[in-house]
Amino acid sequence: MLGFLKPAPSAELCPAEQMDSTYRRLRWQVFAGIFLGYAAYYLVRKNFALAIPDILKEHPEYSKAALGAALTGTSVAYGFSKFLMGSVSDRSNPKYFLPLGLLLSCALTAVFGLAKGIYASLFAIIALQTLNGWVQGMGWPPCGKTMVHWFSTRERGRIVSVWNVSHNVGGALVASFALVGVALFADWGAKFYFNALIAAVFAVIVFFLMRDTPQSCGLPPIEEYKRDYPPGYSAEHERTFTFREIFFEHVLPNKYLWAIAFANAFIYFVRYGVVDWIPTYLQTAKGFSFQQSSLGWSLYEYAAIPGTLVCGWMSDKVFNGRRAPATILFMALTLVAVVVYALNRNGPLWIDYAALISIGFLIYGPIMLIGLHALDLVPKKAAGTAAGFTGFFGYVFGSAIAGSGVGWIADHWGWGGVFGSMIGCCLLAILFSAFTLRHRPVEGTESNVR
Repeated sequence: MLGFLKPAPSAELCPAEQMDSTYRRLRWQVFAGIFLGYAAYYLVRKNFALAIPDILKEHPEYSKAALGAALTGTSVAYGFSKFLMGSVSDRSNPKYFLPLGLLLSCALTAVFGLAKGIYASLFAIIALQTLNGWVQGMGWPPCGKTMVHWFSTRERGRIVSVWNVSHNVGGALVASFALVGVALFADWGAKFYFNALIAAVFAVIVFFLMRDTPQSCGLPPIEEYKRDYPPGYSAEHERTFTFREIFFEHVLPNKYLWAIAFANAFIYFVRYGVVDWIPTYLQTAKGFSFQQSSLGWSLYEYAAIPGTLVCGWMSDKVFNGRRAPATILFMALTLVAVVVYALNRNGPLWIDYAALISIGFLIYGPIMLIGLHALDLVPKKAAGTAAGFTGFFGYVFGSAIAGSGVGWIADHWGWGGVFGSMIGCCLLAILFSAFTLRHRPVEGTESNVR
């Protein structure tokens, strides 16, 4: 590993009279860093989905399934990377790790807009999209690591739910910036390079905002500062675990982690089965314009912001910190919204918009809760790996299949088959979430259940 990625050593202890002000300032500074940084990752993640209608127009030799394979390559690589990079992130400095991955993704995304000769080769398209998926896996783990080191267990639910809307801010802006870029340059390739330029600027800003652990800044661990200790907490929890300890003691034996990982796969199929194919479905199947489909994409993402916050609030206040009941409720309502979206095959655009707003409002809450649950189920030195584990299932077995899988189903069974598969995934997500109903959180502490 590159030396500059290694965790920063502990600094000289901050003077007592400056402790509170320094801790408050740095906590919100690093939070701004991970919020802006992860939103920027989304600016260069799903640009290819926006460009599929343009590519199909210029290259009619490709089918939807063939181009969907590029989305699958992105998701498979992202899933593996998120898992493996999680363990690397647990042993690295997020100040360097987070912006490095973002800059690499910006470079790869810009290629798709500036070097259109690559579209002559399906292999080149898939290979570059797969590589982008790999470097995208460097985004979530350092964010999770930062949250568990700078925010204690009792406040982590609120922090994670607020940070989680960075997904949707970035996810909505990718379409908005693409519209601006196409208008400025009169080139559909601007959907790639204009977004990449903006994301690269954010990578530089994030570098100056981020810090490693509190100890590297001369501050005590967050558990000591907030007096919020998990069961059995000791100085051992501040030791960096070996890869073997992380995987074989804290992640793989955890039965609840396996259950939410499977649920995550089905939720991700619905999430990306809807959003990745909004432009293609609305433009090719229903005859709407790029501007109209882009608005649908943005509405889907923006609706997730209040939805995520409501879901997090309900899991804390209505269900007393239990994540499974809130997940089941929101996925049941997602099922209803998907059915409405499916039945409006020949109906007006406003019903499609209403259905997309509803799905976006509902589906991101369960995704956030699964990520939060994963962080709480392991010691903080294994948090990145736990998050990567559930993310691996979400992307490799969920999002990846929603790429080429949805394209193949649409080519062979029509959009009715696509919506039928999404309905089945909603039901399976509810089933696997129900396996964790027996789990009871310990108030004010991390759960230690394995």
